[in-house]
Amino acid sequence: MVRICAIASGSNGNCYYIGNNEEAILIDAGISRRKILQRMKMKNLDIRKVKAVFITHEHADHMRGIRVLSDLHSIPAYFTPKTYNRARPTDRPEKVVHFEAGDSIQIGEFTVHSFSKNHDAVDPVSFRVSINGFNIGVLTDIGEPCENVTSHLNKCDAVFLESNYDEDLLWSGPYPQHLKNRVASANGHLSNNQAAELVKNLKSSKLKHIFLSHISAENNKLDFALESFKEIGNTINVMPTSRFEPTLVLELTTTR
Repeated sequence: MVRICAIASGSNGNCYYIGNNEEAILIDAGISRRKILQRMKMKNLDIRKVKAVFITHEHADHMRGIRVLSDLHSIPAYFTPKTYNRARPTDRPEKVVHFEAGDSIQIGEFTVHSFSKNHDAVDPVSFRVSINGFNIGVLTDIGEPCENVTSHLNKCDAVFLESNYDEDLLWSGPYPQHLKNRVASANGHLSNNQAAELVKNLKSSKLKHIFLSHISAENNKLDFALESFKEIGNTINVMPTSRFEPTLVLELTTTR
């Protein structure tokens, strides 16, 4: 059995859990250690099972809690060298393992495939995690879908997929113009429509579960994000994530 859960997802913090009965990994630790542990406990997830935390990039909402979490629980933190060097010294944990974008890392039964993406960070990566015959993607903070993103998404059974903003809300909203331009740029975030189109154009029928992730509080509404995915039909289970609480724990039990 594979269990996946968004511990937190949004501009105030991101953390994603992928585990089996014995082991688990986290992708990002963008909320405090205390909140990560509280939210995991709410879902009966055990921090002692976590064998590694993988960091996607250096922005605070993806690594705010990594130093304390890693140091206090002796959990290795995986960074690309560029991301580690760009991080503030006070945010760098002691137990660090470096990898390069494109590497596949073995952690127990997990194979973590890393790949480059478009985002305004020094060396941004996303991940596809292979475990027990399933593939789970964590695809957030993507300005536009590059070949890496589409290729790995086509292999996924489940995905945490960014659906960050609604175009009309962004351009009519309170953000200053330079920030609007940044969000909508090729190195910013995926809109609801971009995320939905990405899924519609998949060449594979493997994908069965989507967690709509990194939903903006200012430039989006959950109803708008869900509406964008209505045309996908009943073959894919589309679920929201939250910045305030963990999602349900999705259990994947039938291998392919």
